Amino acid sequence: MSKTEFPDIGHLGKWSVSSYKYGFGAQCLQDNDPDTFWHSDGPQPHFITVQFPRRVAIQKLALHLSFDRDDSYTPSTVCVRAGTSLNEMQDVRMVSFEKPNSWIAFDISSEPTEDGDTCKPLHVFVVQVVIMGNHMNGKDTHVRGLRILGPVNEQIDDDDHFPFTSRAFKMYESIR
Repeated sequence: MSKTEFPDIGHLGKWSVSSYKYGFGAQCLQDNDPDTFWHSDGPQPHFITVQFPRRVAIQKLALHLSFDRDDSYTPSTVCVRAGTSLNEMQDVRMVSFEKPNSWIAFDISSEPTEDGDTCKPLHVFVVQVVIMGNHMNGKDTHVRGLRILGPVNEQIDDDDHFPFTSRAFKMYESIR
């Protein structure tokens, strides 16, 4: 996946998977190597869970899938759950794929912003990707990469000699 304007915030969380074959665990989802993959081991559905120590804003998820290499191990339907804890998650997005062969990025929320151009980010402690089904009814799954992308940061004016952007500074910027 090429560089995007959305920052990857996955490194801030603790990653876990529902099952894996030895050598093909959750670390393969973040290693940026298209030749490695998470290989589940067991009955569906399969889970990738990322828990954050504090609430984070998530704009998009990006999955690296390869139907050409993985055949029936390639996910065809994915459900995204999010919430404040593992016990209080809600389904926020359902996505279907037709023989994917690259990075696929999609908004985690379906609620549009005021301008209608993009979707609002979700502010959560936990996000979970649930593999609901594979192509050709495969049992186990391969996911070659997963990125959790935060919202685009505001651009700082180059004319501003003191670019204070924290909430504490913004709160008093116009008081005189």
